[in-house]
Amino acid sequence: MSGHSKWATTKHKKAAIDAKRGKMFAKLIKNIEVAARMGGGDPTGNPTLYDAIQKAKKSSVPNDNIDRAVKRGSGAEVGGADYQTIMYEGYGPGGVAMLIECLTDNKNRAAMEVRTAMSRNGGSLADPGSVSFLFHRKGVVVVPVEQEARSVSEDDVLEATLEAGADEVNDLGGALEVVSEPGDLVAVRSALQAAGIDYDSAEASFVPDNKVELEEDGAAKLFKLVDVLEDLDDVQNIFANHEVSDEVMAALDE
Repeated sequence: MSGHSKWATTKHKKAAIDAKRGKMFAKLIKNIEVAARMGGGDPTGNPTLYDAIQKAKKSSVPNDNIDRAVKRGSGAEVGGADYQTIMYEGYGPGGVAMLIECLTDNKNRAAMEVRTAMSRNGGSLADPGSVSFLFHRKGVVVVPVEQEARSVSEDDVLEATLEAGADEVNDLGGALEVVSEPGDLVAVRSALQAAGIDYDSAEASFVPDNKVELEEDGAAKLFKLVDVLEDLDDVQNIFANHEVSDEVMAALDE
């Protein structure tokens, strides 16, 4: 997952299952292919491609797979699919607003699968525009607290990125999230690199203006829906305006 916290509170719950890993690899490779098609195959001149490649490398996608995806996307190698980005809007359990971003070569399949997943797991799709106004497009960089040589604090990250355009730094527990305007994303990422601070991902995301606090039952149902949606090949990102307390997360972990 990518974007605003990207369900960071649930990440530690997910087992590293081979099938999940394979799906994740496929989605990361698809991102690279589309980025190369949109902006060319040179990552130095295509920041979106650069960030897609970095994220794939962080997730241990083999370099050969990355290289082939760049070649397919840039047209240097045949075989790339014609992917389209589609954003579905809806509500999950507990009235949580959700944006479901798909990258697909078959819009009918994507729509049917997302609709089925939502309706079977306590969610419902909504009309275009009826949910998206609750979110704003932002640049989001996720920085692990534990770096190779040291630990970094919120102050370290804020000091490194403030002049580059960082609006805020949020503690995700084990990671820090740097939020900026989308146009400042590359400058913020570059400022972190210049300061010797490693990062896990840097991408444009949808950040909610307000959040819905979930109790244990609602959180369990929402996380189940997210798992089902993430399992769909066409779903790339899920953004939602939920908030779950540490106490509720601890209860769900038991």
